[in-house]
Parts: sequence; structure tokens; C-alpha cells
Amino acid sequence: QVQLVESGGGLVQAGGSLRLSCAASGRAFTYHYMGWFRSAPGKEREFVAAIGGGEGTTTYTASVQGRFTISRDNAKNTVYLQMNSLEPEDTADYYCAFRYAYASLNVHDAGAYSYWGQGTQVIVSS
Repeated sequence: QVQLVESGGGLVQAGGSLRLSCAASGRAFTYHYMGWFRSAPGKEREFVAAIGGGEGTTTYTASVQGRFTISRDNAKNTVYLQMNSLEPEDTADYYCAFRYAYASLNVHDAGAYSYWGQGTQVIVSS
């Protein structure tokens, strides 16, 4: 079992920044993938970013490339999502998720992830 707890969401004006954190507990996550997804009202859950274990290879959805940065601190069992130049379209509930390194599905696929946090709300005002 892996427990994930997100924090750092809130209300911010367009152009502002937020940093989301996701603390993991229950098992070592160093070698496994961590991802961030978001769910906006009336829209399907969307992949945002993921980071691998080991060297920490990262991948992003096109709409956040260059604005968001995913990182991890394995000593703290924590993954972060630094969000800059926020836009109203980024308004959503953000979820972190844990994917086993040996999972077969692609990191962009929500079905690849075995554990999910409760989510943290991000609201970007125009």
C-alpha cells in the first residue's frame, strides 16, 4: 500500500505560481514513477506530468510544457509540481499518483497508476 497526500493548492491570479507537493508513505518510491493528473469541471482527468525513478526522466503534456516542472526528493519521499505562468485553463483538482516501474501501461495513461492521492484544488483567476 502507498498513501499519497497532496498539498499546496489554492487561489492564484493568472500569471502567478504555485508549488504542489505530494508526500508518499507506505513503501519506498525511489525507483517508481510518480505522476500528476488534473480534473477540471466537465472534463475528463488529464495527464499533466510524470517523473521516473533513478535518473528521474520527466514528461509533460504539451499545454504545460515550459511552464510546469515536476521534480522529486527521494530522501523525503516527496514529489513536487512547480507551476508558473498559470492560466485560468489550469484551474482543476490536481492529483498525484504512483506507478510501479514495471507497469505495462504508458505513464500518460491514468490506468497505469496503482495509487492516488485525494487531490488538491487549484483555482486561477483571470
